[in-house]
Amino acid sequence: MKLTVALAVIAAAGSGASAFSVGGAAFVPPATQCATSTSLSAVAQMTRFDKLKKKYKGPKVEVSDEGLDFSYADFDSAVEATEYAFNRNDVVKGTVVQYGNGGCIVDIGAKASAFLPVNEAALVQEQGDTIETLIEIDSMKEFQIISEEDENGQLLVSIRRIQYREAWDTVTANQADDDVFEAKCVAVNRGGAICLVEGLRAFLPGSHLTGQLPTEDLIGQTLPLKFLEVNQEANKLVVSNRRAVVEQQMSDLSRGDIINGIVKALKPYGAFVEVGGMSGLLHISQISYDRIDDLEAVLQPGQQVKCMIIDHDKVNGRIALSTKTLEPEPGDMLRDPAAVFEKAEETAARYHERMEAERKAREEAARDIVLGLGDSLDDLAGEGGDGEGGDEDPLAGVSDNLDSLLS
Repeated sequence: MKLTVALAVIAAAGSGASAFSVGGAAFVPPATQCATSTSLSAVAQMTRFDKLKKKYKGPKVEVSDEGLDFSYADFDSAVEATEYAFNRNDVVKGTVVQYGNGGCIVDIGAKASAFLPVNEAALVQEQGDTIETLIEIDSMKEFQIISEEDENGQLLVSIRRIQYREAWDTVTANQADDDVFEAKCVAVNRGGAICLVEGLRAFLPGSHLTGQLPTEDLIGQTLPLKFLEVNQEANKLVVSNRRAVVEQQMSDLSRGDIINGIVKALKPYGAFVEVGGMSGLLHISQISYDRIDDLEAVLQPGQQVKCMIIDHDKVNGRIALSTKTLEPEPGDMLRDPAAVFEKAEETAARYHERMEAERKAREEAARDIVLGLGDSLDDLAGEGGDGEGGDEDPLAGVSDNLDSLLS
């Protein structure tokens, strides 16, 4: 009997039964009886208010689109028409939300925030610049997508590439205007110097540098420049300092001006004189009214001279000079050049007065010729009629008489 009861208890424990019979009598474990009574008690204790509270979902809100400029159907259509695709090279607006490791996090409205590396934060970056000095938190800017989504759905964006494209547009427009601009020299090499133009690296050849050589002393200087070549496809940008200087100085020069210069080189046909960074030609025929057999006996390289500008080409920056117009007497440049330079302004004033008098004389002579020709026409017209043909053309037959007159 004891063995049977023990087996029954073990079977009941293994099967999880709450009751079993032993010898025809039902046996309920005390733990089961306690759990059942607790459950029935909890159900019995829930009031009607508790049941309603359990089922309550909050106040019911009546939704209406009356009085609105759009309906919910319009809103659904707008959502369906909106594209959320972010492709490489697209330009999107975003807000900088957080500085990260080597860059910053940008919210562009994608499923994941984009990342702006520090080297893509600006086209021009000074030494020591960090992401904090280049970009401000909560600033809204335009960004160009430069990558596909990674495994986390994150994109890489750039500001530098937008600025690079805008810089080329500005440079192209400035080249069309052909204006003089200023740029800072940032480096030098064997062939010339490197200048920053709108954030782009431009090459300044040494042959187009005026008044100095491409040495380390040039770095940091701001130079006036003009464009020589602009080629975006080849990423080639060449500038000239000499053209800018020549244009600026040529705008202040005119024929008849007296300028100071230094003889730079002697050639069989004359001397080259440097005038404020420009090179002017003093032709051998313009040095003196007397014949020059030996140019080196008159001028020497490095000698300071005074010359008169007799012609100039502002487009190509060429100047024609003369010293014979400054000679008080013909041949003074061969006998005493210093005296010629000392009296240059006085002699030039007399030269201008003489040229003005000659100009007026030419104009008077031309006017006399025209008036004399008019009198001849009147005489010819009078000889052609007998006083009775007042209605006839007074110029009839003038052609033959003019031919005979001019012959």
